[in-house]
Amino acid sequence: MAKKFLNILTSLHLTVVCLSLATLLVFVGTLAQVDEGLYNAQHRYFRSLLIWWSLPGASWKLPVFPGGYLIGGVLLVNLVAAHLKRFSFSRKKIGIFIIHAGLILLLLGQLLTDFLSVESSMRLTEGEAKDYSLSQQASELALIEVSNPEYNEVVAIPDKILARQKEITNRKLPFTVRIKNYYPNSALTNRLSNAGGETLPATRGVGTQLKLIPLQPTVRMDERNLPSALVELVTAQGASLGTWLVSAWLDAPQTFTHESKSYQMALRFTRFYKPFSIQLVDFRHDKYKGTEIPKNFSSRIRVQRPATGEDREVLIYMNNPLRYWGETYYQASYDENDPRVSILQVVRNPSWLTPYLSCCLVGLGLAVQFMSHLISFAKRRAA
Repeated sequence: MAKKFLNILTSLHLTVVCLSLATLLVFVGTLAQVDEGLYNAQHRYFRSLLIWWSLPGASWKLPVFPGGYLIGGVLLVNLVAAHLKRFSFSRKKIGIFIIHAGLILLLLGQLLTDFLSVESSMRLTEGEAKDYSLSQQASELALIEVSNPEYNEVVAIPDKILARQKEITNRKLPFTVRIKNYYPNSALTNRLSNAGGETLPATRGVGTQLKLIPLQPTVRMDERNLPSALVELVTAQGASLGTWLVSAWLDAPQTFTHESKSYQMALRFTRFYKPFSIQLVDFRHDKYKGTEIPKNFSSRIRVQRPATGEDREVLIYMNNPLRYWGETYYQASYDENDPRVSILQVVRNPSWLTPYLSCCLVGLGLAVQFMSHLISFAKRRAA
Protein backbone atom coordinates (compact mmCIF):
# COMPACT_ATOMS: atom_id res chain seq x y z
CA MET A 1 0.00 0.00 0.00
CA ALA A 2 2.80 2.39 0.94
CA LYS A 3 4.69 1.53 -2.24
CA LYS A 4 1.62 2.19 -4.37
CA PHE A 5 1.10 5.56 -2.67
CA LEU A 6 4.76 6.43 -3.25
CA ASN A 7 4.45 5.54 -6.93
CA ILE A 8 1.45 7.83 -7.28
CA LEU A 9 3.24 10.60 -5.40
CA THR A 10 6.27 10.43 -7.68
CA SER A 11 4.45 9.82 -10.96
CA LEU A 12 4.61 12.06 -13.99
CA HIS A 13 0.81 11.74 -14.26
CA LEU A 14 0.44 13.60 -10.96
CA THR A 15 2.70 16.36 -12.29
CA VAL A 16 0.56 16.73 -15.42
CA VAL A 17 -2.65 16.76 -13.34
CA CYS A 18 -1.27 19.46 -11.02
CA LEU A 19 -0.14 21.64 -13.92
CA SER A 20 -3.52 21.21 -15.65
CA LEU A 21 -5.40 22.10 -12.47
CA ALA A 22 -3.12 25.11 -11.96
CA THR A 23 -3.82 26.33 -15.50
CA LEU A 24 -7.56 26.01 -14.98
CA LEU A 25 -7.33 27.71 -11.58
CA VAL A 26 -5.47 30.69 -13.05
CA PHE A 27 -8.08 31.01 -15.81
CA VAL A 28 -11.08 30.84 -13.45
CA GLY A 29 -9.44 32.99 -10.77
CA THR A 30 -8.56 35.69 -13.29
CA LEU A 31 -12.14 35.85 -14.58
CA ALA A 32 -13.46 35.94 -11.00
CA GLN A 33 -11.59 39.19 -10.34
CA VAL A 34 -14.18 41.03 -12.44
CA ASP A 35 -17.01 40.23 -10.00
CA GLU A 36 -15.15 39.52 -6.75
CA GLY A 37 -12.30 42.00 -6.99
CA LEU A 38 -8.56 41.35 -7.02
CA TYR A 39 -8.11 41.01 -3.25
CA ASN A 40 -11.03 38.61 -2.67
CA ALA A 41 -10.26 36.51 -5.75
CA GLN A 42 -6.64 36.09 -4.72
CA HIS A 43 -7.62 34.84 -1.27
CA ARG A 44 -10.44 32.61 -2.45
CA TYR A 45 -8.70 30.93 -5.39
CA PHE A 46 -4.94 31.25 -4.98
CA ARG A 47 -4.33 31.66 -1.23
CA SER A 48 -6.48 28.76 -0.07
CA LEU A 49 -6.36 24.99 0.25
CA LEU A 50 -9.85 24.47 -1.14
CA ILE A 51 -12.38 26.56 -3.08
CA TRP A 52 -15.78 26.49 -1.38
CA TRP A 53 -19.18 26.96 -3.01
CA SER A 54 -22.72 27.28 -1.69
CA LEU A 55 -26.17 28.16 -2.97
CA PRO A 56 -27.31 31.77 -2.44
CA GLY A 57 -28.75 32.09 1.05
CA ALA A 58 -27.54 28.65 2.17
CA SER A 59 -25.53 28.24 5.39
CA TRP A 60 -23.55 25.21 4.17
CA LYS A 61 -20.54 25.12 1.85
CA LEU A 62 -19.01 22.42 -0.31
CA PRO A 63 -15.39 22.12 -1.51
CA VAL A 64 -15.53 22.10 -5.31
CA PHE A 65 -11.92 22.61 -6.43
CA PRO A 66 -8.40 22.55 -4.97
CA GLY A 67 -6.98 25.96 -4.13
CA GLY A 68 -3.59 27.39 -5.00
CA TYR A 69 -1.91 26.29 -1.77
CA LEU A 70 -3.05 22.68 -2.21
CA ILE A 71 -2.02 22.44 -5.88
CA GLY A 72 1.31 24.13 -5.23
CA GLY A 73 1.98 21.97 -2.17
CA VAL A 74 1.25 18.71 -4.00
CA LEU A 75 3.38 19.82 -6.95
CA LEU A 76 6.26 20.64 -4.61
CA VAL A 77 6.05 17.26 -2.86
CA ASN A 78 5.77 15.51 -6.24
CA LEU A 79 8.87 17.26 -7.55
CA VAL A 80 10.97 16.53 -4.44
CA ALA A 81 9.81 12.91 -4.15
CA ALA A 82 10.36 12.16 -7.85
CA HIS A 83 13.80 13.71 -7.68
CA LEU A 84 14.84 11.62 -4.66
CA LYS A 85 13.44 8.40 -6.14
CA ARG A 86 14.53 8.56 -9.77
CA PHE A 87 17.73 10.55 -9.87
CA SER A 88 20.94 9.27 -8.35
CA PHE A 89 23.65 11.87 -8.04
CA SER A 90 26.35 11.81 -10.71
CA ARG A 91 28.52 14.30 -12.54
CA LYS A 92 26.49 13.86 -15.72
CA LYS A 93 23.25 14.77 -13.94
CA ILE A 94 24.48 17.71 -11.89
CA GLY A 95 22.70 20.12 -14.25
CA ILE A 96 19.37 18.37 -13.65
CA PHE A 97 19.93 18.61 -9.89
CA ILE A 98 20.56 22.35 -10.16
CA ILE A 99 17.43 22.84 -12.33
CA HIS A 100 15.26 20.96 -9.84
CA ALA A 101 16.77 22.93 -6.96
CA GLY A 102 15.81 26.16 -8.76
CA LEU A 103 12.22 24.97 -9.31
CA ILE A 104 11.88 23.89 -5.68
CA LEU A 105 13.24 27.25 -4.51
CA LEU A 106 10.76 29.04 -6.80
CA LEU A 107 7.78 27.19 -5.26
CA LEU A 108 9.04 27.70 -1.71
CA GLY A 109 9.72 31.37 -2.42
CA GLN A 110 6.17 31.94 -3.64
CA LEU A 111 4.80 30.23 -0.53
CA LEU A 112 6.97 32.42 1.72
CA THR A 113 5.89 35.52 -0.21
CA ASP A 114 2.21 34.72 0.38
CA PHE A 115 2.75 34.21 4.11
CA LEU A 116 5.32 36.91 4.88
CA SER A 117 4.79 39.78 2.43
CA VAL A 118 2.88 42.86 3.59
CA GLU A 119 1.58 45.58 1.27
CA SER A 120 0.57 49.05 2.40
CA SER A 121 0.48 52.58 1.04
CA MET A 122 1.70 56.02 2.04
CA ARG A 123 -0.22 59.12 0.94
CA LEU A 124 1.85 62.29 1.14
CA THR A 125 1.21 65.93 0.34
CA GLU A 126 4.18 68.11 -0.60
CA GLY A 127 5.92 69.16 2.62
CA GLU A 128 4.24 66.43 4.68
CA ALA A 129 6.24 63.78 6.56
CA LYS A 130 5.02 60.44 7.92
CA ASP A 131 6.58 57.59 9.88
CA TYR A 132 3.93 55.02 9.05
CA SER A 133 2.14 53.43 6.09
CA LEU A 134 -1.49 52.29 5.92
CA SER A 135 -2.94 48.92 5.00
CA GLN A 136 -5.01 48.94 1.83
CA GLN A 137 -7.62 46.52 3.22
CA ALA A 138 -7.28 45.78 6.94
CA SER A 139 -8.45 48.12 9.68
CA GLU A 140 -8.02 48.32 13.45
CA LEU A 141 -9.59 49.89 16.50
CA ALA A 142 -6.88 51.99 18.14
CA LEU A 143 -7.12 52.91 21.84
CA ILE A 144 -4.36 55.36 22.70
CA GLU A 145 -3.39 56.62 26.16
CA VAL A 146 -1.98 60.11 25.66
CA SER A 147 -1.35 61.12 29.30
CA ASN A 148 2.40 60.59 29.16
CA PRO A 149 4.08 63.53 27.35
CA GLU A 150 7.03 61.35 26.27
CA TYR A 151 5.19 58.53 24.50
CA ASN A 152 1.73 57.15 23.72
CA GLU A 153 0.56 53.71 24.82
CA VAL A 154 -1.33 52.17 21.88
CA VAL A 155 -3.57 49.10 21.88
CA ALA A 156 -4.69 48.11 18.37
CA ILE A 157 -7.48 45.56 17.87
CA PRO A 158 -7.59 44.03 14.34
CA ASP A 159 -10.82 44.06 12.34
CA LYS A 160 -10.96 40.25 12.32
CA ILE A 161 -11.46 40.36 16.09
CA LEU A 162 -13.92 43.26 15.86
CA ALA A 163 -16.06 41.25 13.42
CA ARG A 164 -16.68 38.62 16.11
CA GLN A 165 -18.63 41.25 18.12
CA LYS A 166 -17.39 40.04 21.50
CA GLU A 167 -15.83 41.52 24.63
CA ILE A 168 -12.12 42.25 24.39
CA THR A 169 -9.73 42.64 27.32
CA ASN A 170 -6.11 43.75 27.35
CA ARG A 171 -3.75 44.08 30.31
CA LYS A 172 -2.82 47.60 29.15
CA LEU A 173 -6.44 48.76 29.32
CA PRO A 174 -8.26 49.40 32.64
CA PHE A 175 -11.59 48.63 30.95
CA THR A 176 -13.22 46.04 28.70
CA VAL A 177 -14.02 46.80 25.06
CA ARG A 178 -17.44 45.47 24.09
CA ILE A 179 -18.13 45.36 20.33
CA LYS A 180 -21.90 45.70 20.04
CA ASN A 181 -22.05 45.95 16.23
CA TYR A 182 -19.53 45.84 13.42
CA TYR A 183 -20.15 47.00 9.83
CA PRO A 184 -17.50 45.98 7.21
CA ASN A 185 -18.63 48.82 4.94
CA SER A 186 -20.78 51.82 5.78
CA ALA A 187 -21.63 55.47 5.24
CA LEU A 188 -22.44 58.17 7.79
CA THR A 189 -25.01 60.95 7.62
CA ASN A 190 -26.39 63.60 9.95
CA ARG A 191 -29.23 62.47 12.22
CA LEU A 192 -31.39 65.26 10.87
CA SER A 193 -30.85 64.10 7.29
CA ASN A 194 -33.56 62.33 5.28
CA ALA A 195 -31.03 60.01 3.63
CA GLY A 196 -32.12 57.07 5.77
CA GLY A 197 -29.84 54.91 7.86
CA GLU A 198 -29.82 53.57 11.41
CA THR A 199 -29.90 55.75 14.50
CA LEU A 200 -27.47 53.88 16.74
CA PRO A 201 -27.61 54.06 20.56
CA ALA A 202 -24.37 56.02 20.88
CA THR A 203 -24.15 57.97 24.15
CA ARG A 204 -20.70 59.54 23.77
CA GLY A 205 -18.74 61.26 21.02
CA VAL A 206 -19.83 62.36 17.55
CA GLY A 207 -22.02 59.27 17.13
CA THR A 208 -24.78 61.07 19.04
CA GLN A 209 -25.17 63.37 16.02
CA LEU A 210 -24.87 60.80 13.23
CA LYS A 211 -26.78 58.00 11.55
CA LEU A 212 -25.17 54.96 9.97
CA ILE A 213 -26.02 53.46 6.58
CA PRO A 214 -24.83 49.82 6.26
CA LEU A 215 -23.40 49.05 2.82
CA GLN A 216 -22.47 45.88 1.01
CA PRO A 217 -18.68 45.33 1.01
CA THR A 218 -17.24 46.51 -2.28
CA VAL A 219 -14.80 44.48 -4.39
CA ARG A 220 -13.97 47.15 -6.95
CA MET A 221 -10.33 48.18 -7.26
CA ASP A 222 -11.20 51.90 -7.37
CA GLU A 223 -13.32 51.74 -4.20
CA ARG A 224 -12.55 51.07 -0.57
CA ASN A 225 -14.54 49.56 2.27
CA LEU A 226 -14.99 52.02 5.13
CA PRO A 227 -15.92 50.06 8.28
CA SER A 228 -17.77 51.32 11.35
CA ALA A 229 -18.46 49.84 14.77
CA LEU A 230 -20.54 50.51 17.86
CA VAL A 231 -18.23 50.21 20.88
CA GLU A 232 -19.04 50.22 24.59
CA LEU A 233 -16.36 50.56 27.26
CA VAL A 234 -17.03 48.80 30.57
CA THR A 235 -15.01 49.12 33.80
CA ALA A 236 -13.80 46.18 35.88
CA GLN A 237 -16.74 46.82 38.23
CA GLY A 238 -19.20 46.47 35.35
CA ALA A 239 -20.05 50.17 35.01
CA SER A 240 -20.44 51.51 31.48
CA LEU A 241 -18.25 54.42 30.43
CA GLY A 242 -20.46 55.01 27.41
CA THR A 243 -21.07 53.82 23.88
CA TRP A 244 -19.24 55.33 20.89
CA LEU A 245 -19.71 55.14 17.15
CA VAL A 246 -16.27 54.72 15.61
CA SER A 247 -15.72 54.76 11.86
CA ALA A 248 -13.05 54.98 9.20
CA TRP A 249 -15.08 57.93 7.89
CA LEU A 250 -14.03 60.03 10.89
CA ASP A 251 -10.71 61.82 10.42
CA ALA A 252 -10.05 62.79 14.04
CA PRO A 253 -9.98 60.37 16.99
CA GLN A 254 -12.55 60.72 19.77
CA THR A 255 -11.30 61.55 23.26
CA PHE A 256 -12.38 60.56 26.78
CA THR A 257 -10.98 60.41 30.31
CA HIS A 258 -10.89 57.49 32.73
CA GLU A 259 -9.13 57.26 36.12
CA SER A 260 -7.45 60.64 35.52
CA LYS A 261 -5.93 59.41 32.25
CA SER A 262 -6.69 60.74 28.79
CA TYR A 263 -7.48 58.41 25.90
CA GLN A 264 -8.12 58.61 22.18
CA MET A 265 -10.18 56.09 20.22
CA ALA A 266 -10.39 55.66 16.45
CA LEU A 267 -11.28 53.04 13.88
CA ARG A 268 -8.60 53.44 11.23
CA PHE A 269 -6.77 51.48 8.56
CA THR A 270 -3.98 49.38 10.06
CA ARG A 271 -0.77 51.34 10.52
CA PHE A 272 2.77 50.03 10.05
CA TYR A 273 5.17 52.31 11.92
CA LYS A 274 8.81 52.87 10.84
CA PRO A 275 11.91 53.98 12.79
CA PHE A 276 12.29 56.78 10.23
CA SER A 277 10.15 59.38 8.48
CA ILE A 278 9.57 60.09 4.81
CA GLN A 279 8.82 63.62 3.65
CA LEU A 280 7.53 64.50 0.19
CA VAL A 281 9.75 67.31 -1.07
CA ASP A 282 8.42 67.59 -4.63
CA PHE A 283 5.92 65.71 -6.79
CA ARG A 284 5.96 65.87 -10.59
CA HIS A 285 3.08 64.67 -12.75
CA ASP A 286 3.39 64.96 -16.52
CA LYS A 287 0.56 64.18 -18.97
CA TYR A 288 0.51 63.52 -22.67
CA LYS A 289 -0.16 66.77 -24.48
CA GLY A 290 -3.84 67.43 -25.00
CA THR A 291 -4.98 64.48 -22.85
CA GLU A 292 -5.45 63.52 -19.20
CA ILE A 293 -3.39 60.34 -19.65
CA PRO A 294 -0.42 60.30 -17.26
CA LYS A 295 2.94 60.23 -19.02
CA ASN A 296 5.30 60.28 -16.09
CA PHE A 297 5.08 60.96 -12.37
CA SER A 298 7.83 61.01 -9.77
CA SER A 299 8.36 61.88 -6.12
CA ARG A 300 11.42 63.46 -4.56
CA ILE A 301 11.39 62.36 -0.95
CA ARG A 302 13.51 63.03 2.11
CA VAL A 303 14.42 60.10 4.37
CA GLN A 304 15.23 61.04 7.97
CA ARG A 305 16.30 58.55 10.64
CA PRO A 306 17.18 60.33 13.91
CA ALA A 307 18.68 57.20 15.54
CA THR A 308 21.49 57.06 12.95
CA GLY A 309 21.57 60.70 11.88
CA GLU A 310 20.66 59.77 8.31
CA ASP A 311 19.14 62.57 6.25
CA ARG A 312 19.07 62.25 2.45
CA GLU A 313 16.88 62.85 -0.59
CA VAL A 314 15.83 60.15 -3.04
CA LEU A 315 13.95 60.35 -6.37
CA ILE A 316 11.28 57.67 -6.86
CA TYR A 317 9.70 57.17 -10.27
CA MET A 318 8.26 54.39 -12.41
CA ASN A 319 10.51 51.30 -12.40
CA ASN A 320 12.91 53.04 -10.01
CA PRO A 321 11.71 52.26 -6.47
CA LEU A 322 13.46 52.96 -3.18
CA ARG A 323 14.63 49.87 -1.28
CA TYR A 324 15.19 50.75 2.34
CA TRP A 325 14.93 49.00 5.73
CA GLY A 326 13.71 45.76 4.16
CA GLU A 327 10.90 47.53 2.29
CA THR A 328 10.39 48.68 -1.29
CA TYR A 329 8.72 52.02 -2.04
CA TYR A 330 7.09 52.27 -5.47
CA GLN A 331 5.58 55.29 -7.19
CA ALA A 332 2.04 53.90 -7.35
CA SER A 333 -0.44 56.68 -8.01
CA TYR A 334 -1.52 60.27 -7.40
CA ASP A 335 -4.59 62.29 -6.48
CA GLU A 336 -6.44 63.56 -9.56
CA ASN A 337 -8.02 66.33 -7.46
CA ASP A 338 -4.81 67.54 -5.81
CA PRO A 339 -1.61 67.85 -7.90
CA ARG A 340 0.50 68.03 -4.73
CA VAL A 341 -0.40 64.52 -3.52
CA SER A 342 1.68 61.43 -4.23
CA ILE A 343 0.74 57.86 -3.30
CA LEU A 344 3.55 55.38 -2.66
CA GLN A 345 3.09 51.63 -2.46
CA VAL A 346 5.11 50.03 0.34
CA VAL A 347 5.98 46.33 0.06
CA ARG A 348 7.75 44.31 2.73
CA ASN A 349 8.73 40.96 1.24
CA PRO A 350 11.54 39.11 3.05
CA SER A 351 11.71 36.52 0.25
CA TRP A 352 11.95 38.98 -2.66
CA LEU A 353 15.31 37.52 -3.75
CA THR A 354 14.06 33.94 -4.17
CA PRO A 355 12.60 34.37 -7.72
CA TYR A 356 15.90 35.86 -8.92
CA LEU A 357 17.94 33.12 -7.26
CA SER A 358 15.68 30.36 -8.59
CA CYS A 359 15.89 31.74 -12.16
CA CYS A 360 19.68 31.92 -11.86
CA LEU A 361 19.78 28.31 -10.65
CA VAL A 362 17.55 27.11 -13.49
CA GLY A 363 19.65 29.01 -16.03
CA LEU A 364 22.87 27.67 -14.51
CA GLY A 365 21.49 24.12 -14.52
CA LEU A 366 20.51 24.38 -18.19
CA ALA A 367 23.95 25.73 -19.08
CA VAL A 368 25.74 23.02 -17.10
CA GLN A 369 23.61 20.27 -18.64
CA PHE A 370 24.11 21.67 -22.14
CA MET A 371 27.89 21.92 -21.67
CA SER A 372 27.99 18.39 -20.25
CA HIS A 373 26.24 16.97 -23.31
CA LEU A 374 28.35 19.14 -25.62
CA ILE A 375 31.61 17.89 -24.10
CA SER A 376 30.43 14.25 -24.28
CA PHE A 377 29.44 14.74 -27.91
CA ALA A 378 32.80 16.33 -28.74
CA LYS A 379 34.67 13.44 -27.10
CA ARG A 380 32.70 10.87 -29.08
CA ARG A 381 33.40 12.72 -32.33
CA ALA A 382 37.10 12.94 -31.49
CA ALA A 383 37.27 9.20 -30.79
